[in-house]
Amino acid sequence: MKNNYLSIIGLAYRAGKCSLGEDIIVNDIRKNRAKLVLLADDIGTRTRKKLINKCETYDVPFVFVEDRETLSNAIGKTQRVAAAILDDGFATKIQSLLR
Repeated sequence: MKNNYLSIIGLAYRAGKCSLGEDIIVNDIRKNRAKLVLLADDIGTRTRKKLINKCETYDVPFVFVEDRETLSNAIGKTQRVAAAILDDGFATKIQSLLR
C-alpha cells in the first residue's frame, strides 16, 4: 500500500499540480502554492537544508521519500530530488498513504 503514493505523485504531475526544480519549489513555497514538499532521501545537503528551512519558515509540510531514482520514475523525469505538490487533495492523499 505504501508504494501507491508514487502513482498519486505521477497523477499530480500529469495534472499540472506538481512543480519541480529547486528554485521553482522555493518560489511556490514563498507564494503559499506548495501544499506538500517531497524530498528524496539522497538529496544533497545544501538543497536539503534550503528546502527544509523554507518549508519550516512558511509552515509547509514536507516528507522524505525513497531515493531520487524512485521519485524520478514516479514523475517520469530523470534526476529529480524534490517535488512540490500544489493541490490540497493530492497532498492529503499522499500524506495519508505515507503514514
